[in-house]
Amino acid sequence: MQKLSMLMKGEVSAEENVQKFLDEARRKKDLNAFLRLNSSALSEAEAVDRKLGKGRAGRLAGLAIAVKANISVEGMNISCASRTLEDYQGTFDADVIQKIRQEDGIILGITNMDEFACGSSGETSAFGPTQNPSAPGRIPGGTSSGSAAAVAAGLCDVALGSDTGGSIRNPASHCGIVGIKPSYGRVSRFGLVDSAMSFDQIGPLGKDIESCSALLEVISGKSRHDPVTMQAKAGFNAKPKSLRIGVSDEIRHLCTDKRIYEMCLKAIAGVAEKTGSSLVNVRLKHADLAVQAYYPIQYVEFFSATRKFDGRKYGRKIEESCGEEVLRRILGGLEISRAEHHGAYYRKALKAKALITKDFEEAFKDADVIMMPTTPRLPHRIGERIDPLSMYGYDALTVPANLAGVCAGTVPIGKIDNIPVGLQVIAPAFREDILISAMAAV
Repeated sequence: MQKLSMLMKGEVSAEENVQKFLDEARRKKDLNAFLRLNSSALSEAEAVDRKLGKGRAGRLAGLAIAVKANISVEGMNISCASRTLEDYQGTFDADVIQKIRQEDGIILGITNMDEFACGSSGETSAFGPTQNPSAPGRIPGGTSSGSAAAVAAGLCDVALGSDTGGSIRNPASHCGIVGIKPSYGRVSRFGLVDSAMSFDQIGPLGKDIESCSALLEVISGKSRHDPVTMQAKAGFNAKPKSLRIGVSDEIRHLCTDKRIYEMCLKAIAGVAEKTGSSLVNVRLKHADLAVQAYYPIQYVEFFSATRKFDGRKYGRKIEESCGEEVLRRILGGLEISRAEHHGAYYRKALKAKALITKDFEEAFKDADVIMMPTTPRLPHRIGERIDPLSMYGYDALTVPANLAGVCAGTVPIGKIDNIPVGLQVIAPAFREDILISAMAAV
C-alpha cells in the first residue's frame, strides 16, 4: 500500500496524514459521512510519529481509519445512527479496534449508517442520509453508507463497516470502491451492536485491494470474547493467478438491470483472458430464495438483539425512538417469533438457508471463485420513494454469501449512466487468500 510505505519511510508524517483528512472531512461535511470526528486523533498521530522515528511502529502505523457507528470505540459516540442511542458513549474498544490500535492505526471518526444497520440505501439514519460522492444525488447504499462515502470522497485511508446481508459490498459497489465481507468467524464480532448475530461480520472498505487486505489481516483471528471465531491462517496475497471462475445462469434472472449483468460478464471474460483462467458454469439453483430466507431470520435475530434497548440501561426505549424500518423489523421479528408461527416462517427460512449453503458447497467443487454482479440495479435518487420489497431487492445478490457463511468482496469495474458498478467475487469459507487474489485480478 503506497500510503503505508510513505509513512514508514517518513515521506509523510502520521500527524500530517491525519490533519489532511480532518480538514477534508470538515470541508465536505455536507456529505454527512461522519457523525463524529475523533478529537484525540492528532495527539494519537503524534504518538505514532514518535514510534515511527524509533522504528517501532505497527503494521497500520499512521493510517487514518473511519469506523461505522455500530462498532464500539471507547469514549466516542456509538449511536448506531439512532435517536435511541443518541447520547451513548462507548465504554470499551471492540476487538477490531483494539487490534487496530495495537498496530498503530488511528481512529479518525465515527461514520453514518442506516439506523441499527436496517436498510439498504443509507437513508434511514436518524441524522440524515449520507450522500454518494461518486454519484451525486443518488443513494450511497447501506448500511455502511458513511464508511463507503468517506473512502470514496478521500476522507480517510480505509474504513470499517459491517456486513449482515451486503452492507459492505452494496455501498462499495454504489460508491465505486473496494469492500470485503470476511467469512463468518474470521473477524470477532465482540463490540459490534448486533443486527443478526448469525450473519454479521466486520470488514474493510478502501480504494484498493492492498489497503483492504492489510486491514483485514490485522483484524482477523480468534477471540476469547467471540466463540465462533477461528484462528485460520491469513496468508492474504493480492497477486493474481489462474483460477476456475464460476458463473451462474440463475443470477441472470435476479439482475433487474441487464446492463449491469452484461458489464459484469464482459469483466469476467476479461479477467479469464488476462489470467489464463477458465470459466465454469455452476448451479446456484436456490439463489432466488435468498431474500425470502434471509429476512425472516434477520427479523427474528434483530428482534432478540434489541430487547436490551428498553430504556433502562442504554438510552431510550427503542420502539418509542426508532425510525420506520427499525420498527418494521422489530414488529416483524415479534410476529414471526410467536408460538403459532413457529414452524411457518423461521424454520422454513433455516431450511432454505441450508439449501443455499449446499449449493455453494457443490459449486466450489468445480470453481475456485464465483463472480457475479453486486447489486441487481443502479442506486435510486435520495428521497425517491420505493416500497420495502424493492428496497430489500438490493440485497438479492449479496445475501447468499451471508447465508452460506462464505467470504465475498466487491471491486469497481466501470460506470453506467456515470454511476459506479461493482463486480462481486465469492470464495469458500476461510479462503480469503483466493478471494483477494481474484479481486486483484479484476
